[in-house]
Amino acid sequence: MKVALIQMNAQGDKAANLAQAERLIAEAVAAERPDLVVLPEYFACNTDKPEAFHASAEEFPHGIAYGMLAGLARGHGIYLHAGSMVERAGNHHYNTTVVFGRDGIEVARYRKIHRFDVDLADGTVFRESDVIDRGNDIVTYNADGWVVGCSICYDLRFPELFRALRARGADIIALPAAFTAQTGKDHWELLSRARAVETQTWFLAVGSAGTYAEGRKACWGHSMVVDPWGAVVAQASDHIGFVTARLDKTYLAKVRASNPVERHHVLQEAA
Repeated sequence: MKVALIQMNAQGDKAANLAQAERLIAEAVAAERPDLVVLPEYFACNTDKPEAFHASAEEFPHGIAYGMLAGLARGHGIYLHAGSMVERAGNHHYNTTVVFGRDGIEVARYRKIHRFDVDLADGTVFRESDVIDRGNDIVTYNADGWVVGCSICYDLRFPELFRALRARGADIIALPAAFTAQTGKDHWELLSRARAVETQTWFLAVGSAGTYAEGRKACWGHSMVVDPWGAVVAQASDHIGFVTARLDKTYLAKVRASNPVERHHVLQEAA
């Protein structure tokens, strides 16, 4: 399977963000012909204003972004793992990944389980729980015989979720993110490689890059593909664009056969 990770600089302008995503997807497909394309977290709207977040929300399967993404998946004949965007469901709002098959039909929906509530050393404050409700379900889907596990950004710090995805047969785990520049420089690659090694999966860590919220906050970027042994096989820097890699099932099987940790777990599943 060939994958393309789309690295964006999403802001508070939903229309501009969707145009950026559409352009980058088209460029990646034209240049590399990937099977699976992954967008970053909050690709449709990234802002620190709660009212703007809620204004960008869509009630799936309705909405401009949902319709555009379904059309892009169908038009390009790709699996489109649509990072995450704000989903409205009644009085609730979720940070939600929607995945579309090659025919443009939704094949998976994952609501972020772990919300990002932190106070950083430089005084920057994040309170995702003020605007986003918590998801509960562990989600995988099938893409041309590969099982893909879903996660989003802050989930990266909770290994029990990834163990549960591996137990459900994941060959690939996708992590769309808007990882902060402050923590990203030290933890983004370290944790992504750790999750790949622990689960013996191909790990797709897809980040936004650059500043947003009128320059008050910044994302780390450095989107990367990590192989099941923990080696980074493709990585972007901090610019807008995309990075691609070819995933090999034979190598996946070789890693799991040479170090069969899945058969050696003795503790009860956490999820």
